[in-house]
Amino acid sequence: MPLESCMILLDNSEFMRNGDYIPTRLEAQSDAANMIVNQKTQSNPESTVGVIAMSSSGPSSGAELLVSPTDDLGKILSALHGVPLCGEMVRNGKDAVDIAASVQVATLALKHRRNKNGAQRIVLFVGSPLSCAEARSFIKAGKQLKKNNVFIDVIAMGELGENEPKLRELVDAANGSSANEEGAERNCHLVTIPAGVLPSDVLITSPIFRGDGAPMGGDMGGAAAGAGGGGGDGFAEYGGVDPNMDPELAMALRVSMEEERARQERVSAAAAESNQEEKSGDGEDDAAAANNAESMEGITAGVENDEDALLQQALAMSMAENQAPSTTEETTAAAGESTAMDMGDDDDDAAMQMALAMSMQGESEEKTDAGLDPAFVNQLLGSLPGVNPDDPAIQEALRKAKDESEKKGDEKEDKEE
Repeated sequence: MPLESCMILLDNSEFMRNGDYIPTRLEAQSDAANMIVNQKTQSNPESTVGVIAMSSSGPSSGAELLVSPTDDLGKILSALHGVPLCGEMVRNGKDAVDIAASVQVATLALKHRRNKNGAQRIVLFVGSPLSCAEARSFIKAGKQLKKNNVFIDVIAMGELGENEPKLRELVDAANGSSANEEGAERNCHLVTIPAGVLPSDVLITSPIFRGDGAPMGGDMGGAAAGAGGGGGDGFAEYGGVDPNMDPELAMALRVSMEEERARQERVSAAAAESNQEEKSGDGEDDAAAANNAESMEGITAGVENDEDALLQQALAMSMAENQAPSTTEETTAAAGESTAMDMGDDDDDAAMQMALAMSMQGESEEKTDAGLDPAFVNQLLGSLPGVNPDDPAIQEALRKAKDESEKKGDEKEDKEE
């Protein structure tokens, strides 16, 4: 934390005897103040802390400076534990504590601090009712703090319903109008402590103890603070352990948390990548299914076309087979007729030649008759296959042969005479 000079304002009025905080408001306030002093002094060795009691037993009965800003921890703790209860419950129409006057005293003490380089801060504990004070006095005190560059942190203990609105006016005025913008840093804070809760458990998780600026709306209310120190995010990066108390444990927890965070990021990245792959895989599957569907349609169309072609081919073959036997039969018949005609012609010629040869043989044997017996010749010709004895050509050949035979016989007879 940066160098800082801090003034702690303690409420030591008779209202702090109440036992709604364990064990009493005064002792719970002392415990919380002790924790803040340790945190301030340990965060920066040059930081200084002072203590003011807002009620005193003197003639003025106003704020009393117990310790000026110092880095002597023993002197500071001694002042904290030696704060007595004093003052009246109500003083002539005034509250038990005068917030505006006490803030002015703290501002003067910070003005005379030893180290002028550090920031100035006031930590104000309020446990007495502020029924007599007006809201405009708190606004005026807050603007004066803003003008002097003094930050203020207010811790409300008890009488919350009555005190909280006025204390919020003080804090808002100290933050300035720029703090009302969204995301603006608020260097002044208001923390309300509900009854029955230890203030130290709430403060350990508050911006007051962490020393950082809370964004708009970062003031902690009683409902949020009721969870105690275990429910806040103080020292969240160290696992809730104050690194000033146990640096080794805090560092070990921080390393472990960073490793766990890195592991979770890897798991998240892997899950996102797997989801992306599943989406792309689904897209590829859809495209493949579409391609398969188109292929199946093409195959089906091709099969149908093939079936049509095969059917046409089968019909053509069937028609060719039906035409082939008839064509073969016609061809065979035509060939048989041609062969028969050729054979008939050949048989006619052979018969004629045979007849002529027989006729000539009869002549060579010098038969005495004039010619062959017609009945014999007709019987011989009828025995030949495919020869018709009644064929005019055969009959003409026989007649000619008979005429020649008769002529030769007549010539022979003439010679013999």
